[in-house]
Formats: sequence, structure tokens, C-alpha cells
Amino acid sequence: MKTINVILSGGVGSRLWPLSRKSRPKQYLPIFGGQTLFQKTALRNNPFCEKVIVVGNRDNYQLSRKDLEASKISDFKEIIEACPRNTAAAIAFAAFAADPNDILFVTPSDHLIDSTKEYQASVNRAVQLASEGFIVTFGLQPTKPETGFGYIEASGEEVKSFREKPNLETAEEFLKKGNFFWNSGMFCFKAGVYLEELSRFEPEVFEASKKAFEISDSGKLDFHLSMAIPSISVDYAVMEKTDKIKVVPSNFQWSDMGSFESIYEYLEKEGHPKDEFGNLVIGTDIHTEFLGMTDTILIQTPDAILLLKKDKAQDVKKIYERLEKERPELV
Repeated sequence: MKTINVILSGGVGSRLWPLSRKSRPKQYLPIFGGQTLFQKTALRNNPFCEKVIVVGNRDNYQLSRKDLEASKISDFKEIIEACPRNTAAAIAFAAFAADPNDILFVTPSDHLIDSTKEYQASVNRAVQLASEGFIVTFGLQPTKPETGFGYIEASGEEVKSFREKPNLETAEEFLKKGNFFWNSGMFCFKAGVYLEELSRFEPEVFEASKKAFEISDSGKLDFHLSMAIPSISVDYAVMEKTDKIKVVPSNFQWSDMGSFESIYEYLEKEGHPKDEFGNLVIGTDIHTEFLGMTDTILIQTPDAILLLKKDKAQDVKKIYERLEKERPELV
């Protein structure tokens, strides 16, 4: 029985355009103390895991490979998706590539986490529960009424319910109650247990993923077989249905780096310069002045400039989606 870090690296980070592009998504931007979020993920989990399986896509698997080699991690397996089919299938591919008794510690590649004693204790507890046959999710102690995350309602390690991203009023209510946690998107379970539950609740996803995996060539999946896989998240497919679910309530420092608001908070903590009105520049040394603006971020790349109010950070995705249709060369 091995513990394997399954790193999910298929996302494009559309809320971080123009920094994040299809050819170099946010997890491969070396802006976090000279490292990428992908490298930080692999190095952080290396002490807990004997092996790494990366599930990425055909546009960026070489970036994962480069990051792992630079991190001196040589024992890794790649699964290269032909097209995005969401997390239920991505995790199924990793489970098919492992032994049924292997414990999969599934992590996104784009989260920023401090590897503290709290983190280590949470991971150790999750591995222990997984070895007993449970499907484990990590619930993070919320620090603010966040509307960008899903929540887990818990009683100790028992999961009472999963909740969609709430509006502000509901998020404030969750915070007051004290037994609601952010759904971190990190999981831990035996490969065989996950596949059993997936087969039970979403047999179509299970069968189509198995078929695509079995005829994959050097880890590369076939496009047509992949397109036959229903696109469904692991939360909907398994987490919200299984009776084997447990949550590890955790309070380590965590950010999904999903928006410029998160990037702003990180850079602020690192001492990145901003003016007295909270305005901040990313990507250029050109002298910049902000007049009549507060909490505004200017992001410059060689071919695009984005100017946004920090509290509109979630809406960058809409710009990305529009440009994808109108100016695909910019994404």
C-alpha cells in the first residue's frame, strides 16, 4: 500500500487572465517566491507520498514535467487528457493507474498552502481514515464570509451536508453557526474504494473513463473516447452521495489563488509595493499613478492590460469567456 499524491492540473485559471493563458495556466506562473504553485504543491506533499500521478492536459503536461524535474521529483506518472472531462473522470484515471489498496491524496495544483504542523496533522488524519475505507474531504475553517467557495456542514468528522457557493447573507449565516467549513477540493481515499463508489453512483462515468484509460498510449488519452465521458465533478458524482464520507476539519493557511483578490492578498503579505489607496501594479516596472481610484489592480503583459477593482475579481472569467470567442489568440 502506497500513498500517492494525485495532482490535478487541467485548469486554465480563467479568472487570472491576462497572466494565466491556455499555454501557461496559473499553476505554472513562477510568481510565488520564484516558484510555481504546481512546484509548491509537489514539494509540500512529497514528505507524505511515495509517488506522484499528474493528471494534466495535452497543452501543458510538458510544463508539469519541467516543474517536477526542477523540484528533483523523478518518480512520477503522467495521465494526459485529450479534453477536459471534469474531476470525477480525472480522479478515476489516477485510480485506474494505481493499485486498489493505494491511498490517493488528491490535490489541485494551484492552491497556496503553508506546510505547517496543522497541515501535516490534517493530512496524517486523512490518510488514517482513508486506510480504514473512508472517503475523506478536507474542510477549512472559514476566515470570512466567502461567496466563491462551496461549504461543508459538519459535526466533528461527520458530514451533514454539502452546500453550493452561497450569497453573502448565507455565507455570513454559515460563519456564525461555526460548523460550516470551506470545501477545499482536496480528498483522500483508497483507489479501489473511489472506483467502487463511482461505479455505484455514476456507472457511465466509470465505464467510459475505464475504456479511455485502458487504450491510452503512454498516458495519452484518446479524444473520441474521452468525449464520451460525462463531464461531472467529483463532488456531484461521489462526495455528495457516498455514505463512506468523512471530513477532516482543518485550520491551516490555505488559498485557492483563484482570483486577483487572492493574488493581491498574497503580494500584500509579501511586501509588494502599493500606494496609500491600496492600488497595486503587477507585471511592469513602468511608473504608474492611480488618480481617484482605490483598491484597484493594474495587470500588464506584453499583449494585454487589465485594470480592475479588487472586489470585481470574480468577473474576470467573463472577460476570458468573451475573448475566447472574439480574440482567441489572447487567451
